Amino acid sequence: MTGHGRSTRNVVLIEAMPETVYRAFLNPEVVAQWLAPGDMTAEVLAFEGREGGEVRMRLTYPAADEGAGKTSTGTDVYRARFVELVPNERVVQAIEFESEDPRFAGTMRMTATLAPTRQGTNLTLDFEDIPVGISLADNRRGTELSLQKLSGLISRTSC
Repeated sequence: MTGHGRSTRNVVLIEAMPETVYRAFLNPEVVAQWLAPGDMTAEVLAFEGREGGEVRMRLTYPAADEGAGKTSTGTDVYRARFVELVPNERVVQAIEFESEDPRFAGTMRMTATLAPTRQGTNLTLDFEDIPVGISLADNRRGTELSLQKLSGLISRTSC
């Protein structure tokens, strides 16, 4: 099964220059701090921050979310490939979940578009071909929570 045609979009204003936001997508230590939504945690298993480079992450749900997880109970593991990197403008990844469940199969595409504004950067995250096992509302909400972490992290540091 694929998520062909299933997509979401989140837009947030981050009070930082596009260069700072772009770096937050390419620094594995920083990615581990903001990528996991809400109370989830992230562990970077592999990270090659270049076009064609691979990323492998483990996201762990809090103990209260019993039964959640695409890879195993309580965890999501995924691989991503950097399809396109346009410094300070765009990051495109092809993402695949490691799961035995066919509802999570297929390649999801994430495009981060950075647009400078007077106040900082408008960051748009588009997800395309979302696997059918992921509700669009959950994808949208999880992305919103991750972007809140990113915005907070950037306001406290310079990444």
